[in-house]
Amino acid sequence: MTEKPKLNLNRVPIPKQAPEARRENFSEVALGYAEEQALEEASRCIDCKKPGCKDGCPVYVDIPGFIKAIQNGDMPEAVRILKSKNSLPGICGRVCPQETQCELTCNLAKKDAPIAIGRLERYVADWEIAHPEAIRRGEEGVNCNGRRVAVVGSGPAGLTCAADLARLGYEAVIFEALHVAGGVLMYGIPEFRLPKTIVQGEVDYVKSLGVEIRLNHVIGKIATVDELLENGFDAVFLAPGAGAPMFLDIPGENLSGIYSANEFLTRTNLMKAYLFPQYDTPIQVGKRVAVFGAGNVAMDASRCALRLGAEEVYIVYRRSRTEMPARLEERENAEEEGVIFKLLTNPSRFLGDQRSIVRAVQLHEMELGEPDASGRRRPIRKPDSEFMMEIDTAIPALGTRPNPIIPSTTKGLELTKWGTVLTDEATGRTSKERVWCGGDMATGAATVISAMGAARRAAISIDIYLKGGN
Repeated sequence: MTEKPKLNLNRVPIPKQAPEARRENFSEVALGYAEEQALEEASRCIDCKKPGCKDGCPVYVDIPGFIKAIQNGDMPEAVRILKSKNSLPGICGRVCPQETQCELTCNLAKKDAPIAIGRLERYVADWEIAHPEAIRRGEEGVNCNGRRVAVVGSGPAGLTCAADLARLGYEAVIFEALHVAGGVLMYGIPEFRLPKTIVQGEVDYVKSLGVEIRLNHVIGKIATVDELLENGFDAVFLAPGAGAPMFLDIPGENLSGIYSANEFLTRTNLMKAYLFPQYDTPIQVGKRVAVFGAGNVAMDASRCALRLGAEEVYIVYRRSRTEMPARLEERENAEEEGVIFKLLTNPSRFLGDQRSIVRAVQLHEMELGEPDASGRRRPIRKPDSEFMMEIDTAIPALGTRPNPIIPSTTKGLELTKWGTVLTDEATGRTSKERVWCGGDMATGAATVISAMGAARRAAISIDIYLKGGN
């Protein structure tokens, strides 16, 4: 009787820049799999009869299918399978939290060794970039049906919905407020985590499907949603993201030297502050920087601050390490690079000098009580635990909320108590006829892949509606 081969429980590690080197540059930290490494990792897939990985993918990628194509050395087929469901694989392979989605539901996860699906997805996307001659660009056989859909925002949700609609035969036009397409992928995520050439390549692919992108178009100012519907568009999909920052609301927060994470990252990434004076936008970073929050945005801001010359960077977080919302990989990268985690600590006020520049923050210690509405243990202030920490720069990274410009100019668009657009989760339909919404404007700040999943569902719903369905 032939013995079954032993299950390989060891995931192939992804090569990375050394911490001491990467904190000095903005080049990508993770270097990606070489061919041999990708084949070795793909070979770990056991070709399950009931693959759990597919259940964890918000955009329904045929994960076993593209991994099997890698095993067979058929990379064009791997690209085809991936892009039939996901128009942004180079982005998703880098920034999506696979560990809480497809890798969590991988059957091998029961043995603590799920397939490195995200790394393989990135490998396929990078292979396509390196072999453009092997891949057919655009989609053949798609006939325009004469219907037009306006898509507001060119972030992950907008790009995904527009691409899906284009494949279905619609004329999709994206309206982007900024001077470049990509939304949060361009302005929010640092170059060392998501190179902008990758984002631009994905944008160009969406355009190759026939999608038009109009830059410098602020919907709510240059035109309202109603004006779009009155002037040739059969439907509107709202996906402008959630770009309005949230603050600590403590004394001294208006001092100079205090940036919202949104502004700090936009200056650094989109405006290329890290290349000043080659680019015109400077950013002032002192020797001691405190970042408040512990999500992926906080990790991004702290790691940027190190690369911009800060000598000490602190993550100040009111809960413990267990409750930190950032991806484990991003936390590990930040600590490897020298970011200091100051946990169970919360600010109460900022202090400035005679020039109104921040010079210190008053902090107090916290302890954890019973779980709150979020399911996490509630932080409680310890009495008589105040202390001061000298800083030169402060960066609140507490999340974002939708900009009110579209809701305030759109009659009949209902909002939730959090200021997000009220939508049907299954379809993305809003309270306003012929208007759909997805991504952060509907959910508040969330992941790239969840926004893409919502966009795919909305595209299906728009297609059904415009074909006479409900």
